[in-house]
Amino acid sequence: MVQSIDADFDIALSTLNMLNFPPMPHRFPRTQAVLPATAEWISGLSVERYRPMLRLLDDSDLEFLCRQPGFDRWVDGRLRRQRCRIFRGYLNSLADEFRKMCGTLQLLMVHSAVDRPDLALALTRTQSEFRLCMLRARWRLLLFQWGSGCVDIAGLMNLFDNLCGELQGMVPRPGVNQSF
Repeated sequence: MVQSIDADFDIALSTLNMLNFPPMPHRFPRTQAVLPATAEWISGLSVERYRPMLRLLDDSDLEFLCRQPGFDRWVDGRLRRQRCRIFRGYLNSLADEFRKMCGTLQLLMVHSAVDRPDLALALTRTQSEFRLCMLRARWRLLLFQWGSGCVDIAGLMNLFDNLCGELQGMVPRPGVNQSF
């Protein structure tokens, strides 16, 4: 049943995405300015900052606790809620950094002497795919919190990592003498 709902959700989101309708935001966009990005910030970008997310919702810890004498199911629910809240914080931070990277890339493209329609198209596709993966992760996180399913964020991590590489490739590293 859960898999069917998940598949229906994915189909609905894909259909909306193909029709070029932006999905409803999970939360209201932030009003604070995210630019300008510094070269130091760009060089410090790394998917490694988000690696703890991969283990945060691992069921092996919860399964271990369930096998312990005196374990109470109430503790399981509390731990799931706490871990989901921490995971959501990571997701929000990942989304904020991704948004800032996209804005920085757009700014670099606008001010570039070379026109890059291929990069603009790739960025648009990456943003759409990231939104879809983010909605899927939030949906699965909700199911996980209710005790069903797991959350796979490999797609989000790959998109983030690829965009990091693209952005870091366009900006000179701080402290490196660029002589032309």
